[in-house]
Amino acid sequence: MTQFGYTMMTEQAGPKELVDHVVRAEEAGFDFSVTSDHYFPWLDEQGHAPYAWSVLGAAAQATSRIPLMTYVTCPTVRYHPAVVAQKAATMQLLSDGRFRLGSGENLNEHVVGGGWPAADVRQKMLAEAVEIIRALFGGGYVNHRGEHFDVESAKLWDLPDRPPPIGVAVSGTQSCELAGRLADLMIATEPDADLVSAFDEHGGAGKPRVGQLPVSYDPDRDTAVRRAHEQFRWFAGGWKVNSELPGTAAFASASENVRPEDVAESIPCGDDPEAFAEAVRPYVEAGFTEIALVQVGGGTQPAFLAWAEKTLLPALRDL
Repeated sequence: MTQFGYTMMTEQAGPKELVDHVVRAEEAGFDFSVTSDHYFPWLDEQGHAPYAWSVLGAAAQATSRIPLMTYVTCPTVRYHPAVVAQKAATMQLLSDGRFRLGSGENLNEHVVGGGWPAADVRQKMLAEAVEIIRALFGGGYVNHRGEHFDVESAKLWDLPDRPPPIGVAVSGTQSCELAGRLADLMIATEPDADLVSAFDEHGGAGKPRVGQLPVSYDPDRDTAVRRAHEQFRWFAGGWKVNSELPGTAAFASASENVRPEDVAESIPCGDDPEAFAEAVRPYVEAGFTEIALVQVGGGTQPAFLAWAEKTLLPALRDL
């Protein structure tokens, strides 16, 4: 059965609010949760970007059942993979085994001044990073002299009995090959059956496939559409474009010609659970086993979660 998750979107709420939201999501019956890990919001209108790993630690203590996952952390530029391994192992301990490390390309890596390498280089960096993280999860001292990273006598002193599963984000054939070979699960942002097939062909058969879908709940559909356009119009650019843009000004410029009706075509808006279920259906049909919903608007989370508990989740499970 497909599982449905909740997204703690760090770009649209502060750290305390995010923890409150995931506590309520657990109470509402969501099957899992994911957390974005950005240094900037996508647009100035969203207005937030707390440190995701601090939020995750607090969420692990405030919840008891709901799984937690990064969607996604980039273990190659802003973070060294040895540091990511330490953070992930600690999160697995704090959450009593409920954590999964979602890895891949992310935004805002420019803030540390290292630039943004070409796509093929980024894929090689990600593969090397995952190998380092797995080595550290194995215990003992790790020394590594690689093409992109060095590790000098590193050891994780606090390790969980079960290492966190590692997910890899995919967007094309090369990343699917990497994910199938190295990952415990696949992560994607579009319901592309070809990605699932490529992941399976390269070793991913039988592993979880996690997708993500933005939604804009509001009893007044026009309000929902306006909010989605104000805060999520960047979504129309697609991942291949979005992954190359550095900050809010670039996303605002790239999306200046996107109309509210354009956003409403790709993001379900309003309070009709059937419309939301129809937006989820392509992910189910493409073979995704888990789908994380992103409710647009930080201040709308309590109302969305109440509606999701009573109306939306039952409708999605009937799907």
